[in-house]
Amino acid sequence: MSDSLPDLTSYDAVLFDLDGVLTPTAEVHMHAWKVMFDELFAAWEITPAYTERDYFEYLDGKKRYDGVASLLRSRDVEVPWGDPTDAPTADTVCGIGNRKNEVFARVLREDGVAAFPGSIALLDLLAAAGTPVAVVSSSKNAEEVLAAAGIRDRFPVVMDGVIAERDNLASKPAPDVFVEAARMMGVDPARTAAVEDAISGVESAAAGGFALVVGVDRGVGADALIAAGAHVVVDDLSAFTS
Repeated sequence: MSDSLPDLTSYDAVLFDLDGVLTPTAEVHMHAWKVMFDELFAAWEITPAYTERDYFEYLDGKKRYDGVASLLRSRDVEVPWGDPTDAPTADTVCGIGNRKNEVFARVLREDGVAAFPGSIALLDLLAAAGTPVAVVSSSKNAEEVLAAAGIRDRFPVVMDGVIAERDNLASKPAPDVFVEAARMMGVDPARTAAVEDAISGVESAAAGGFALVVGVDRGVGADALIAAGAHVVVDDLSAFTS
């Protein structure tokens, strides 16, 4: 471990974001969107064809239904908004969004997802030291992703999008989900570390008063993560174990 990096085993617990921190799940989401829109565009004879640029322009970082609506609008296609309870077969914004979720689950089952090796090495180090860990994710697919990656049993607490919606917790960058995860673990944020790769996630942990906020730069940029409140930034969590 670099001399300049803090010892994560010295904290009462370490809370990890999932997508981009523990697993490269963005690739699975990108694949699922492509599969779903390729099928939809073919069935509805929508042109031009779906491209990777559409993902970054209309879908990346947006709530699922908002992304669907903005992408369809880019092709001059308007459908009723519908309701979140719509079946995946429904030709509504919500139905199409729910269809993507089904495709995501299918892609995850068929292709799986491997956790970042550096993240596994850090989890091993923390487990050996007896440092408690938890997952704090905005995703409603967190349980499935953790299971597919074979690491679900490492986390006694998983604070995810399902719990956040059930308990009406504000999403990141509000501090609610990180603070609630600490409460579920019985630890004080002021003695706990948080690990995030997204600007909104770093802002969330910083607002929650966590003793250490680690930014993992998977492309956002170290300066942006530090500006959001990260105390230290690494390219990969192996930096804490090497």
